Amino acid sequence: MTREKLDEMLQGGEGFTVEYKECINGLNNSVFETVCSFSNRYGGYILLGVREVNHKGVVIGVNPDCVADMKKNFINMLNNPQKLHPSLYLNLEETEYDGKTVLWVYVPVSSQIEFCDKKIFDRNGDADQDVSTSADLVANISNRKSSTYIERKIFPYANMDDLYVDLIGKARQMAVNRNKEHPWRNMDDAELLKSAGLYEKNRVTGEEGLNMACILLFGKPEVIQSCVPGYKTDAIYRVKNIDRYDDRLIVERNLIESYDILMQFISKHTDDRFFLIDNVRISVRSAIAREIVSNLLVHRDFGSAFPAKLIIEKEKIYTENWNRTQRIGKLELEDFTPYPKNPILSKFFVNIGYADGLGSGVRNLYKFTKIYSGGEPDLEEGDVFRLTVPLLACELEDCVHENGNPAIESRNPAIEIKERINLAIETSKFREPTKLKIMLIYQTMGEGQIFGTQDIAQIVGCSISAARELLKKLRKMKVVEEVKGNGKGRYMFLSE
Repeated sequence: MTREKLDEMLQGGEGFTVEYKECINGLNNSVFETVCSFSNRYGGYILLGVREVNHKGVVIGVNPDCVADMKKNFINMLNNPQKLHPSLYLNLEETEYDGKTVLWVYVPVSSQIEFCDKKIFDRNGDADQDVSTSADLVANISNRKSSTYIERKIFPYANMDDLYVDLIGKARQMAVNRNKEHPWRNMDDAELLKSAGLYEKNRVTGEEGLNMACILLFGKPEVIQSCVPGYKTDAIYRVKNIDRYDDRLIVERNLIESYDILMQFISKHTDDRFFLIDNVRISVRSAIAREIVSNLLVHRDFGSAFPAKLIIEKEKIYTENWNRTQRIGKLELEDFTPYPKNPILSKFFVNIGYADGLGSGVRNLYKFTKIYSGGEPDLEEGDVFRLTVPLLACELEDCVHENGNPAIESRNPAIEIKERINLAIETSKFREPTKLKIMLIYQTMGEGQIFGTQDIAQIVGCSISAARELLKKLRKMKVVEEVKGNGKGRYMFLSE
């Protein structure tokens, strides 16, 4: 949040997309009513620590001692189905204004009707209006959402046999690994699909069933091609043969499987670089790839036959996908307003750890690209959304983390180590699914990150017992070593 943006909202007063809340020492129920009404109308900004005076906002500030509890309470309430349903994944952000603390959140439009305390609120000017008892007003909300989000298209004759049901279990485990109290923890598959907005009922037509988002996440290839015939992702590596390509994949698997395939494609054709960030050695290449892939898969218009593309060249990675644009031109971090193209899919990727909250992914992309190559990503909105990330490394003295410490641990990764470990995985006698899981662990942890069974379970999306078996296989391959002094059962990939 820039000073200019905050000044603009304070001077413009409350309205359809701006709401002030005093909330000095804690959150009140009206905050969540506004979250509900914004998500049912146009989206908007909620500013905490601001009072309305003469139709303008005056910053009074939030008590700094209460900020941590307010942030925690906000997240807990948004994940409580008794308070808000479907659950939303938003975070309160903190900014300073003339020495006072302001908390703010951008609430996007949701693809489903949002409930607060089992009531439906809609935004009417600067007020949150309870429309629960008005069939016409509720139908208006449903019509707005149904006409905007193609991911909500219902396929009433699709059933569980059309899905890879084991992937639902994997997604549940991934969510629980990130949050032990996740609401999916005790749900069966059908309950999870309804909770995630993947099985729904059209309140206007009465039609109900699995929707397009569900088919895209878990569907078998033939089912996806039947329901979403234009869906595919073209991955191209073009360095030596610039007239055509050196390597190419046509990816038509569901989104969860496509994520792993595209992450592996980027890993195969780009150099990894490890950096010290807050004294932790991190594979920044993996962090960048995560943002590129999740954006390409989730933030696209699935109603178009335009094939999404991921292209790796010597100097850059760039993507193209058909877009439902809200503006034309280059996106700048300073004035970027997040808009969910497919909120159900976006929320699901956040739940399982494949993406961050709305807006955070763009900030991460800027942060890690600067560290990796010294450049900045280029994001251009239009009928086709284009994302470009430079790959050429900057000079050592230019690559400094924001805290002033040198960011680069090694500008030239040990390629021979990477090739040796990749070869060990590829030539092992394990089955192909196991090899893919081991490769994913290696791509995520690299050659310097310390990890254990809990980390493996989170990366792969499996149980702790299955993670132990994978760790045994890594040890059998002799590509990891135990790290002493970091607790029992902590390992890292061999660095020499």
